[in-house]
Amino acid sequence: MSTTFHEDVSSNVLLRMKEGGFDFARVHPIEFYAVFPAREQACAAASNFRGECINAQVSPRDDGAWDLQVSKVMYATYDGIGDFEQDLENLVEPLGGVVDGWGVTQELGTSPV
Repeated sequence: MSTTFHEDVSSNVLLRMKEGGFDFARVHPIEFYAVFPAREQACAAASNFRGECINAQVSPRDDGAWDLQVSKVMYATYDGIGDFEQDLENLVEPLGGVVDGWGVTQELGTSPV
């Protein structure tokens, strides 16, 4: 997938997050996704992610492929997300994987009573 496509999607998502009141001033667990044809390849990629701020999980898909989900606690910035997504792509492509986007859970604010 082209870098330009990733950049356009990330820009749009970040804009929607801003419009929705996302708190960019604090760190969040941001989920990055990749898809692999076999479990062994997904596990090989997952083994590269260790650390206090990173968690990696491998799970089967209904179509027989395997998902890799990498969660990184970080600020939700265009450059930070783009850099990590590029590093992930550089890691997963040689193993037969494809980057499949990113996401973050936005907490709903409570309105004053």
